[in-house]
Amino acid sequence: MSRLTGKIAVVTGGNSGIGLATAIRFAAEGAQVVIVGRRQEELDKAVQLIGHETLAIQGDIANLQDLDRIYEQIKAAKGRIDVLFANAGLGDFQPIGSITEESFDRTFGINVKGTLFTVQKALPLMQQGGSIILTGSTTGTMGTPAFSVYSATKAALRNFARSWALDLKGTGIRVNVLSPGPIETPGLDLALSTTGQKDAIVDSMVEQLPLGRIGKPEEVAAAALFLASDESSFMTGSEMFVDGGLAQV
Repeated sequence: MSRLTGKIAVVTGGNSGIGLATAIRFAAEGAQVVIVGRRQEELDKAVQLIGHETLAIQGDIANLQDLDRIYEQIKAAKGRIDVLFANAGLGDFQPIGSITEESFDRTFGINVKGTLFTVQKALPLMQQGGSIILTGSTTGTMGTPAFSVYSATKAALRNFARSWALDLKGTGIRVNVLSPGPIETPGLDLALSTTGQKDAIVDSMVEQLPLGRIGKPEEVAAAALFLASDESSFMTGSEMFVDGGLAQV
């Protein structure tokens, strides 16, 4: 039997990378999937890849009016949420001394503020047995050159999960963090391309990884499936790493 049969799963940032791979896996496991993203063209392409009557909603999670509209549409179409994968996020490579206010506000606005209100505004649609998954990162526990702002946002999400697990005590709703290491995604490719040292940075990452390679979105999706399913029913406030051992040794 498929592990998410009958469940309604919402994936933010579901139009590419880890979000898209997870949406595909959730649908294959029987879930009715709703994806959220900022770019309509990518959403349309993602729907074709996911299939299974996927619902795509365009919106920016950093915009609270967009979030209200998104959840109104989900309520009207699905009535509830069983799994929320709060995955949308971004980051810029900027070392201290070169960090701009614009980049700081955008990164914290999406990764921290956007994730907070993505979860908070979903709660009225969630019920006993619901699973909330936050996309963290190995950068939340490690020092990462030129990536301190992004890293700080992911550390914030780790504490969100710890604190929200206590806030949600008695509701039956679980909240956990899924923290990938370096993964082959369009987002990583774009961020590295802006540095002008993409190949050198990738080579450096691979050298640090015990498994000796960059990960694939589908490998993160497999872990997300576990956290979304009833197989992780006794887990909350936890962090699961899919990082090739990067933050573990």
